[in-house]
Amino acid sequence: MGTAINYVRTLSLVRALTPAMLLLVPAQRAFGQNEMEDAAALGACATCSGVMLLIPIALLALNIYLLVWVSKDAKARGLDNSVLWMIVVLVFSLLGLLIYILSRPKGELVACATCGNKRLQTSAKCPSCGNA
Repeated sequence: MGTAINYVRTLSLVRALTPAMLLLVPAQRAFGQNEMEDAAALGACATCSGVMLLIPIALLALNIYLLVWVSKDAKARGLDNSVLWMIVVLVFSLLGLLIYILSRPKGELVACATCGNKRLQTSAKCPSCGNA
């Protein structure tokens, strides 16, 4: 079973990399690289470039995740200025997240009996529905 899964993963990786490899052949000819070592160097350079593109995409995804989490957490804790906290996290990233975590109201988040959204256990009413 594990071998079949590895085969499928390898096959999907080969399918994903095939267009990139097809682009390397004309590039190899254009730069006059006829030896295999030069082609391997060109492939390594293309792979490294792909990795260098993934790093900013991953950082952008992390920032978006942090913004959504801070917004949901601030609303669940009954803070009226969740947009302000999102801007702080957007501008200062992980430092802004640390500032938010240190300054947010402390307490356990529990599900509201009426609407099911999370709220602070110590709060008198739910910030989503307004019921006690």
